[in-house]
Amino acid sequence: MVASPAEDADHSLLLCTRCRTSLQQADASQAAHWRCLNDSMWSQVPAVQVMAYRQLKQLVSQGELWAQDLLDMLYLDEATLSWAEAGLAQAQDDDTLPTLDSNGTRLQEGDAVTLIKDLDVKGAGFTAKRGTLVKGIRLTNNPLHIEGKINGVQIVLVAAYLKKA
Repeated sequence: MVASPAEDADHSLLLCTRCRTSLQQADASQAAHWRCLNDSMWSQVPAVQVMAYRQLKQLVSQGELWAQDLLDMLYLDEATLSWAEAGLAQAQDDDTLPTLDSNGTRLQEGDAVTLIKDLDVKGAGFTAKRGTLVKGIRLTNNPLHIEGKINGVQIVLVAAYLKKA
């Protein structure tokens, strides 16, 4: 894991014990503590931006929807983004199953999919109609499900009822 391109003050952060411990252990129980990223992600200091990006990515992988909203708003210049992504663990386990659509096509983060049947959305009070396009999907820990927005509502969809657009 690449921590930073250099070890100087411009590429370092001063963190409290709680933040440092949470970053090192990726503790899901500390998710509420990281709501402070709502403000700090707008810092002009690249090291703070990188930490915010990486922590938001981690929180998204833990299922924190508010973190995805913040990540969608975050803008990083090319150099800062490449630094932030270089530090993310890119390796995925070979024994994880891929998420497949109804035709057996592998789905990836950010793909667009189309519903192949009408789906009742429980709790939202509407039916997602066949043929509805869902852009920018997110994969979940379960290879049978994806997350996406329909009618502005973030929902979990069964991959078997989708086809890659």
